[in-house]
Amino acid sequence: MVRTWLVNGFARSRSVALVGLAGHVVEVEADIGQSLPAFTIIGLPDQAVNESKERIRSAARHAGAALAPRKITVNLSPATLPKRGSHFDVAVVMAVLSAQGVVRVPPDTVFYAELGLDGSLRPVRGVLPAVLAAVRAGYPRVVVAEANRAEAELVAGADVSSAAHLSQLLVAHGADPTLLARATSSRAESAPEGGNPQEPEGTAVPDLRDVVGQVEGRQALEIAAAGGHHLLMVGPPGAGKTMLAERLPGILPDLADDDSLEVTSVHSLRGDDVCSSLIRRPPFQAPHHSITMPALCGGGSGMPRPGAISLAHRGVLFLDEAPEFDRRVLDALRQPLESGTVTIARAQSVAHYPAHFQLVLAANPCACGNAGGTDQACTCTAVQRRRYFGKLSGPLLDRVDLQLRVPAVTYHELSGGHGRTPEDSAAVAERVATARAAQEERLRRWGCRLNSAVPGSLLHRTLSPGTRSVLPLKAAMDNKTLTARGFVKVLRVAWTLADLAGATVPSPEHVQLALYFKTTVTT
Repeated sequence: MVRTWLVNGFARSRSVALVGLAGHVVEVEADIGQSLPAFTIIGLPDQAVNESKERIRSAARHAGAALAPRKITVNLSPATLPKRGSHFDVAVVMAVLSAQGVVRVPPDTVFYAELGLDGSLRPVRGVLPAVLAAVRAGYPRVVVAEANRAEAELVAGADVSSAAHLSQLLVAHGADPTLLARATSSRAESAPEGGNPQEPEGTAVPDLRDVVGQVEGRQALEIAAAGGHHLLMVGPPGAGKTMLAERLPGILPDLADDDSLEVTSVHSLRGDDVCSSLIRRPPFQAPHHSITMPALCGGGSGMPRPGAISLAHRGVLFLDEAPEFDRRVLDALRQPLESGTVTIARAQSVAHYPAHFQLVLAANPCACGNAGGTDQACTCTAVQRRRYFGKLSGPLLDRVDLQLRVPAVTYHELSGGHGRTPEDSAAVAERVATARAAQEERLRRWGCRLNSAVPGSLLHRTLSPGTRSVLPLKAAMDNKTLTARGFVKVLRVAWTLADLAGATVPSPEHVQLALYFKTTVTT
């Protein structure tokens, strides 16, 4: 057993505190005093950090380097920044054992892992954004649990080390090599039997070839994918609204490197699974209509976690049976749809999460689903219809670029009587990629990539399609059927239609079609 105890010893190590996706390097200072045995952690620790004292004592003992029977004080600096989570465990134990003279901690190393009572290093969430923050702050050497190594190595410039047990870290930083042998022997005696769990198999991406009929629905889906536009589909049950929405990610292009890193960081912070590679495909989130506000927008006790809208960042958020959602939950989408960011305020900190997503809403025409275009009689009263569809507030619908009615599929279409084979996702994705390339080339000078993000000032002046083309929009605004925001969104869709057609400027026909897709549901 190592008993190198330095009275009044002092040492420091480093870890990372996450507030949203923003990481802050934290100095972990450890002081060994002469007073009676005690272990105190200061610097705004949460309960998980405070509980680390018992994990650290037990882990250090199992690693062969028990903590000194003295007063141990640990300060997490800056003291005004809240510290949440169990990932500070290894940084604290390394600082304490360095203060005892057992190890020496390099000044450029960041530790980010949880300790088990037996000294094992356990994976934690948020490794990717934490390592990214450490590298950007000038601390390239990072130590994580072995299960998190692949995720940490996704960050360019990171010098990643990993360990399965605390004794391995102690030996690597100058402790007695016999610690490793003793710890290995102890783990071998207590290791449970059984093999490694099998990784889940991937699921196939739904293909557009499965969708029969729905010519307008397929066209709207292609327009939405090409320009990054939001979409509302209204139609009777079984018309194919959900099928169309589920196939939108399949025609979207792969994520760019920066977007992929950001998306993977959000999912790493969520902690549902250990990330071993960058997420390259646009994510798809389809929460149930009973979802709560924190689950959708993010939040929860302690450190706020990203919600469904952040997990859908650079992908698709699909709300099926949208009028069944709580109206307050739906209206909470309005600000992220405009800013692309969701802000979660707490008493001691404010967390920001990215939320650039494509919103797809699906709704029945009424509660029973039979209103408008079905042979069955609608059983809803006029008041019930207004109350049902009224949950989709005007300000929310005004932010949705494409709105269309999805009719019921006929037997003739379902049986293939039209004689045409439905186009598959690959063919549509190729056109979408070509249209997006045209947008990026045209908009690069203004810092935009998609038509859906073009500022209104550009559309009114530099990118205006011409006075003749916007005459129908002027008439719609005069009739109060189109708002100023709607005017801009129609022009954005018109530019997407032009890009899909290979035109250099939207024609009057493009503007007319864009106006049709904007007002066909609300008129």
